[in-house]
Amino acid sequence: MTLDTKSFAEVVNTILAKYENDAAMLVGILQDIQSELNYLPRECLVMVSEGLDIPLSRVYSVSTFFKAFSLKPRGRHSLHVCMGTACHVRGAEKVLDKLQTELCLCAGETSPDMKFTLETVNCVGACALGPVVVVDGEYAGQVTTDKVKSILEGCK
Repeated sequence: MTLDTKSFAEVVNTILAKYENDAAMLVGILQDIQSELNYLPRECLVMVSEGLDIPLSRVYSVSTFFKAFSLKPRGRHSLHVCMGTACHVRGAEKVLDKLQTELCLCAGETSPDMKFTLETVNCVGACALGPVVVVDGEYAGQVTTDKVKSILEGCK
């Protein structure tokens, strides 16, 4: 989704109004902006800082502290490969390699067509299902390299 600065302002102002410009609600405000735009554009962080009358450094600090926030545009589909111990010993590295090959991406990157973002996470808390790939918030368990193509086809 590409929005101009005016549209960014509309999104931010609507969300700030929802939270009554309460600086204590900064995390919720940033979550809502990211939910709407799929990332946190710098322009929006500046508008939040001004709208809440708090330093930009505080907004930036919060937006970079939580891994759930992204300052770069993300793809329409997010793929998170669990690299925790249980998933790792069950082949998560091979699954990640296969995803990287199929998508022509490295972990942490977004495809040029903005369709996919591929990331690794330390643990998703579903060790019994390992290896796990979380696709757009949905858990796919016991993933093998053979299942990767069908996972990607499910994103069409």
